[in-house]
Amino acid sequence: MRQVHGVRRAAASVIGPALAAGAARGAYALLRARPPGGAATWTRTNHRGEPVTLLEGPAAAAGAALAAALTPRLAGRARAALVTAAAGAAAFGGYDDLAGSGDRRGFRGHLGALAHGEVTTGAIKIGGIGATGVAASGLLGGAPLDVAVNVGLIAGGANLLNLFDLRPGRAIKVAALAGGLLAATSRPGTAGNGPVTAGPGPGAVLAGIPLGAGLALAGEDLGERAMLGDAGANALGAMLGAAAAASLPRPGRVAVLAGIIALTAASEKVSFTKVIQRTPPLHWLDMLGRRPMPAAGSPGGSPGEPGPGQAGPESPGPATHQPAAPRTTASPP
Repeated sequence: MRQVHGVRRAAASVIGPALAAGAARGAYALLRARPPGGAATWTRTNHRGEPVTLLEGPAAAAGAALAAALTPRLAGRARAALVTAAAGAAAFGGYDDLAGSGDRRGFRGHLGALAHGEVTTGAIKIGGIGATGVAASGLLGGAPLDVAVNVGLIAGGANLLNLFDLRPGRAIKVAALAGGLLAATSRPGTAGNGPVTAGPGPGAVLAGIPLGAGLALAGEDLGERAMLGDAGANALGAMLGAAAAASLPRPGRVAVLAGIIALTAASEKVSFTKVIQRTPPLHWLDMLGRRPMPAAGSPGGSPGEPGPGQAGPESPGPATHQPAAPRTTASPP
């Protein structure tokens, strides 16, 4: 019986990413053919002066959510949490993508504006993704402490991955690394309080779904034809947070949440981009698959500095790696 359960779990770990990849590619093709509100609504100009589309984000989120709904052998609570995390984070992130002004940045900027009676799109997103985290965590269930930790993982994961979406492909690479670590640390053959079985751990099965959607569109992102934006980065980050919440024991979840909090706090003071540029292994990984940076003195800027319209510090900046319309922001959560 253990072997049967292991085979089924192994099949799900392959089927889920495959479904997500196919659904994301299909959604992207459909959205590009018939963009809601017209192509101009979703088009931004990047640091090279070239047009890019925000449609990658909704396509990735839709593909991942559909795969979570259809992948066989997922626990019902985990399935519902993944779908809720993807839908809620994508909806509020997409709202900020299309309606945000970029005048306020970071938690301090949006919450400071709110304290003075100004309701920014970023503040709405903070509340919306927080509520999404509460809903998804509630679906997973557990003791009050577990629910609180899981809220932080889901909402915090949504925000943190978005903070890395400042250069082509970076957020997808970070998601791949995070998903790989989750798969490696999730104990094989366990699922919450369920029976021990053979096969991959639940972290590998659950994290594979958002990764399948993101990696399927990585070529568009690295080629600077499209960008995840808040809708995509928030959704994939929230789903990875939900995967961690559904698969890791409490000590592991607390450790991951502490890391998310520490990195988020650091982003208010430190530029992740500058750290990456000054660390050779990280810089190599960051540039892997990307087009060469513009030469010094060119309109795109120098290799070591952001070009016009690009965000500098990840506190977080106005728009992501391709940006320049003020409506595209990378603000939390």
